[in-house]
Amino acid sequence: MPDAQNLKEALSYFDSWLAFSQRFQRIPGVQAAVYADDAIAFSAAYGSADVEQGVALTEQHLFRIASHSKSFTATALLQLAEQGKVRLDDKVAMYVTEIVGTPLGERAIRELLSHAAGVTRDSDSADFWQLGAPFPDREHLLRVLQDPGAAVLADSERFKYSNIGYGLLGLVIEAASGTPYNSYVQTEIVDKLGLAGLGPELDPARSHEYATGYSALAYADSRVPIDHVDTRALASATGFFGNARDLVSFWSAHLDGDVRLLTDDSKRKMQHPAWKTSDKDWPQYGLGLQIAKVGERQVFGHSGGYPGHITRSFVDAERRLVVSVLTNAIDGPATQLAEGLLKLVDLAESKPRPEEAGPARFTGRFANLWGVFDVALLGGRLYVLDPAALDPTADPTALEPAGDDALRAVGGSGYQAVGECYRYTFAATGEVESVRDSSGLIAHPIHGFTLPDRVRVSTVQA
Repeated sequence: MPDAQNLKEALSYFDSWLAFSQRFQRIPGVQAAVYADDAIAFSAAYGSADVEQGVALTEQHLFRIASHSKSFTATALLQLAEQGKVRLDDKVAMYVTEIVGTPLGERAIRELLSHAAGVTRDSDSADFWQLGAPFPDREHLLRVLQDPGAAVLADSERFKYSNIGYGLLGLVIEAASGTPYNSYVQTEIVDKLGLAGLGPELDPARSHEYATGYSALAYADSRVPIDHVDTRALASATGFFGNARDLVSFWSAHLDGDVRLLTDDSKRKMQHPAWKTSDKDWPQYGLGLQIAKVGERQVFGHSGGYPGHITRSFVDAERRLVVSVLTNAIDGPATQLAEGLLKLVDLAESKPRPEEAGPARFTGRFANLWGVFDVALLGGRLYVLDPAALDPTADPTALEPAGDDALRAVGGSGYQAVGECYRYTFAATGEVESVRDSSGLIAHPIHGFTLPDRVRVSTVQA
């Protein structure tokens, strides 16, 4: 578990960086939460839930968290395995009799959970992902599953991600539990945790609570809103909605010692890496869980991509730390933003905390013609960070006090004028008026920085 003061400093900067990133990357809205020290340690929202209507995003707004659904589905199947209602090595045709005698009917539950069953990803007609058709209902899904061509690869040949495969697992849950998929996961997972901000499928009665999703900027100068749709028989692959607070609470139930949903033995089965997802060593996949390396730490969780929403969760089991970041744009950088929290904690813990922390009066966000830089306090030390980077910790410049009004660069890249000073001017109130950085360029607090209509040469000697 992170040192309390280190975590406090990391969360303080995370808050500031998320706010900057939402504006700088032109994301309509960002919602985030962090679970630490056995409680929600941080929750915030930035930007808009509905740009056209001018609705500010809140911590309570709901996002479609899409493939996070696979982790709920895997949790449900491990519950049923604990109850003796399924075995992970059972062939799925034992439960879904409509596919007896087909190639997919011979695939095992375990293979489907780890995406090793060789199943078509979304079928050969998947325009439902861009709202060109409704998502498959049960009959449509069964027709896809019955087609011999749906078995694209041999079982256990390699990792091959499949939403159709997880749709099939939803049918297994229905057969084994005698309960519709949505009802089962609502009762046995969501309600058991007492989480009102999570659910397995679009709920029209709560339509006013959903954040509007938006298109990408890769193919247009501006975004357009995207309707929410029911994912029907693919709810077990991609139907869930949630807010970040309740999502990190769900993930906390996957930490050791928490028996509300699963035994620790079942959680270990889920979290054990089963397949590399490519030729590289990382990331890997377990049972309904993505397993990755962020820095040097192994974490698990899941991502989600829904028309208009991109989301990401990471669980650092060793530090009992969970982060979820939800964005309402189809190109939202949720993964990078969620990784940012873990990397900020890493930086805060990278050295023993000094007995006396660096002076907080030097911290802030500063701008000049060349861009923006932050002076942040992490792990009791002062650093210069780049908030415009996808990873603000990638090239930190360590600073140490050099008198009452200056900081000296003592670490970081040699391009960052190591050994030179950041010289501050303070107002009588103690607030920073300006900073002359280690390259000799003057910068001002970003809230007071403005540009003229045209940048012209000055005749005033600095």
